[in-house]
Amino acid sequence: MRFTLINDLKQDNSIKPILNGLLLFTLIYLVADIFVTQSSLGLFSETLKVTLFGNEEEFINPMNKSVFLEYIHAQIFFMMIILLTLSAIYARVSNKKSYSLFIVNTLMLSGLLTLFSFGGTYFIHPDFIHLYILNFFLWHITAFYMSSYSLWVLNFEKSI
Repeated sequence: MRFTLINDLKQDNSIKPILNGLLLFTLIYLVADIFVTQSSLGLFSETLKVTLFGNEEEFINPMNKSVFLEYIHAQIFFMMIILLTLSAIYARVSNKKSYSLFIVNTLMLSGLLTLFSFGGTYFIHPDFIHLYILNFFLWHITAFYMSSYSLWVLNFEKSI
């Protein structure tokens, strides 16, 4: 996170390509994560319920607890890396705009609520699934905006 210490990111020849690559990778990850989630779990309530809890009429078994815990563990790790790194970059390039704190908090809260509501869906009650879907899309949209905005500022703004 050396970029948090540099006064002018545009003048540093080594950090700008690294940040550009990281932000492009983040954008690709966000889009790919939606497709992977859709194909492995589903993105809407009925397909998610069938994936998690099974369907006796169609002879679909529910998801094993160990498989669920493995999935949520991987999600915690990937989200932690993406959210913390992206928030640090966005906070650095947003030049302390009045809305930047709101956007960073929206990203963090929706990311955390995605994980908690998904766990709540599996372990507590299936009605948490709607909260999961809402927060899943909210954190992806917010992260996509932050990545795109940071790329734009890094490459096209006069000063950061």
